[in-house]
Amino acid sequence: MINTEDFTKRLQKVIDYYGETASSFAEKVGVQRSSISHILSGRNKPSLDFVLKVLSSFPEVELYWLMNGKGKFPTESNNVSHSPNNVSDTFSESKLPQIVNSSDKSIDRIVIFYKDGSFQNFENS
Repeated sequence: MINTEDFTKRLQKVIDYYGETASSFAEKVGVQRSSISHILSGRNKPSLDFVLKVLSSFPEVELYWLMNGKGKFPTESNNVSHSPNNVSDTFSESKLPQIVNSSDKSIDRIVIFYKDGSFQNFENS
């Protein structure tokens, strides 16, 4: 069972980390402002849909950390994700599998999934 008070503290930490207001955070996550307000005040418990939207919008947030405080925030592997990642900054074309390095194709995104449930997203901008 999730401890709502602790969840609220972790959610507030995420909002503060990104320098967001509750209103701007709600907009980025795709929920109503009142939803954030009700969760932060303890009136409502977070829904699974809400949690998934937070994880989708903020890849540095780990599910296990958000839900029960286990793990780290921000994740060490995604700490640089505060600014948009460029695939070429991290991977050179020569290090990618030959099947990807095709002259008529370009890389749009690479997602690395780790065994601990976290992931790292690299977008080519």
